Amino acid sequence: MKVYIDEEECIGCGSCEGICPEVFQLNADTGKAMVIEPEGGPDDLIDEAIESCPVSCIHREE
Repeated sequence: MKVYIDEEECIGCGSCEGICPEVFQLNADTGKAMVIEPEGGPDDLIDEAIESCPVSCIHREE
């Protein structure tokens, strides 16, 4: 399973980083979220981050 973010859709709200900082982080240069651990982390927190994203730009690839 891999987690990825569609950076073009990301608005940089930071909710994913707030929920699961082990996997997501805001990029200081772009102001958008990025995945720092693409192989994943705590599944429940990743699911919560996916559900809380206001623009639905976080995806999981099996």
